[in-house]
Formats: sequence, structure tokens, C-alpha cells
Amino acid sequence: MLKSFYGKLIDKPAYLATILLLVVIGVTAQCILLGNQADAHGMYYAYYKNYLIFKHSFFHLVKNQNLYLLYTDFDLDYFKYSPSFAVLMAPMSVMPDFLGLLCWNLLNVFVLFFGIYQLPQIYNKQKLFVVAFVLIELITSLQNSQSNGLMAGLIVLAFAMCEKKKIAMATLCIVLSVFIKIFGLVGFALFLLYPNKIKAILYTIGWTIVLVLLPLLVNTPAQLYQQYQNWLVLLRDDYSVSQGISVGGILYTWFGISAKQFVFVVGVVLFCLPLLRFRLYKEPRFQLSLLASILIWMVIFNHKAESPTFVIAVAGLAIWYIAQPATLVNKILIVFAFLLTVLSATDIFPAAIRKNYVIPYDLKALPCVFIWCKLIIDMVFYIPETPQIKAV
Repeated sequence: MLKSFYGKLIDKPAYLATILLLVVIGVTAQCILLGNQADAHGMYYAYYKNYLIFKHSFFHLVKNQNLYLLYTDFDLDYFKYSPSFAVLMAPMSVMPDFLGLLCWNLLNVFVLFFGIYQLPQIYNKQKLFVVAFVLIELITSLQNSQSNGLMAGLIVLAFAMCEKKKIAMATLCIVLSVFIKIFGLVGFALFLLYPNKIKAILYTIGWTIVLVLLPLLVNTPAQLYQQYQNWLVLLRDDYSVSQGISVGGILYTWFGISAKQFVFVVGVVLFCLPLLRFRLYKEPRFQLSLLASILIWMVIFNHKAESPTFVIAVAGLAIWYIAQPATLVNKILIVFAFLLTVLSATDIFPAAIRKNYVIPYDLKALPCVFIWCKLIIDMVFYIPETPQIKAV
């Protein structure tokens, strides 16, 4: 019976989609039913406070209020996305909280699910592995009402659209990701692998213009210009306040070294090294490896990476694993990542170890850093052997 169910999950993605739908409904209900939670200062805020930030951003934009001020009536954090994102939240903003949050969570889950199942280079068994491996981190992101599932989904979907020569859709996905979180810019590296680069540039310019000007539906040009100025100020100030659960965070918590710009530059240089292998651009394994590298890089070199952000990196880990030979080293690394990156944020993991070691020393990022370094080395020295990609 269990084998039959597993077979259906592989052969009929609708079964898996139904399970994910039930998960989304359950997590959304949990967030609503948990009601208000007290913060460290004894003030109470809705458990789904991040969603409320997104929701209220639309109303702030319509009223020409500064999007990037601290509105403590519903949270103690800032809105950090673009004015265009605030406009795109309009449909959910006018819904009751449960329905709006449900739609938001569905968007985060099913853009990623759709992106994974649009990948043309891998089998359904491998796609099921990716979804299963990502699921716990995805739930963590949903419980925090974050946009990280959507970010991962847009990057994966952009890759799938590139493979299918749908350049307009691919560029739209990447541009949208940038207007959600600025580090989506690294996703443009995907277009180096494919022809029609001029077409991709033109579509990128076109979609960028559309999204930049989208808030003019509710703002004057002068008001919109001021909102973009406010956004740039916030991004500039935000850069200096944290290291994130990242390479920079590990260096700071382990050795007291604070070198954000140096770490970022080194990360960029290492990321670009495999791109010198021009002759491998059409190799399926190389292409999937670059996708994995992008997803992991977006987190481990992100100065604002937090636990819910890791659904992006974990998606990269899963794609890395299915794109590589099933060596003992790779198996050990993926298990290491599952235990320390995925499970460390759950109640399955010993609380004492999590509180005393994992969180203070940013250990959640460690397997991702190891795997990304190995991935870069493998890409630099990769010798094509076969167009086949192993099954999980």
C-alpha cells in the first residue's frame, strides 16, 4: 500500500499538490489560531506579522505614506521590498486576513512546486525528492509568512523557462524576484547559458520599466520618486546592521572577523569562476549546477539571511544532489545538510544544542557553505562524461 502511494506521488504530481495544499491550509490555520504573541518588550503582535507588513504596505502606498518607516501598530520590523511589491499585494490586502494569508502561502508554495515540476532535465522521482527535501524549510518559511518560497520558485521557474526558450517568462521571473528581494539579481547569471541574449536584455529592460512604473497606478511621479529614494536609504542603512546566518556570520561569530565587503567580493569571484567554462554551457549537469549555485549563493552571502530564508538554499542543495554522481561524499554531505540545516530549526533537533551552538555560531549555514564550495570546485574541474543525470 505504501509502495503504491509512493508510486502515485511519482507518477501523478496532482497527489503531491493535494498534500501541499493541505499543508498550506494547516499552516495558515495555525498562524491565525495562534493569535497574538508577546515580543521581548512585552508588546503583542499577530503571529503572522510579516504578512501584515506586506498587506499594510499597499495601504501606506495609496495614502502616500513612507513605506519604509517603522509602523509599530502591527510589527517591530520594516517593509524592505520595492514599491511595486506593495502594489502587487493589493488583491490580498483587501481580503480578510485568513483568506489573504492563505493566498499568500499558496503563492509561495505553488510557484516553487510549479517551477520544480517544469524542470525538463530531471525525472519525476527526482522532482519528488527535491520537494520532499525542501518541505520542512518551506513550512518554516510559511510559519513566518515570508516570501522565500516565492523567491526560490521564481529562480527555478526562470531556469525552466530558459530551457523551454520562453525568454519573456524567464526574464519576468528574475525581474520580479529583484523587486521582491534585491539579491535576486544573481539570477541573471542564468541567461549566460542560453542564446538570444539580446532578446533577454530587451525583455529585462521592458519588464523593469513596467515594474518600476507600476506604482503610478496609485501614486504621482513625484510621490513614487520619493518612495524609491526612501527604499534606497533603507537598503543602505540595513546593510550595516547585521551579518546574517551566512559566511560573514560564521566568520564573525567564530573568529570575531567583520569583513562584509571582502566576503561579498570573494563570493562573487568564486561564483563567477565556473562561468569561464564556456564550452560547458550546454551541458545539462553544468546548467543544473549553476542553478543550484545561484540558490545557495543567494543565502550564504546574504547579510540578512535568517532561518526562514534557507528554503532558497535548501532548494539549491536538493538540485545540486540530483545533478551530481551518487558518490559517498555527496551522500554524506546531503545527510549532513539535512540534519544541521533542515532539522536544526525543528523540535526534532535537541533544543540545548540548537540554543547553545547552532544559533550562536550560525551552524545552520555550515553545510550549505561546504556544499557550495564543493559545487564550485566540481564545476571548475568538471569533465563531461554522459548527458544522463542520475536518479535519486
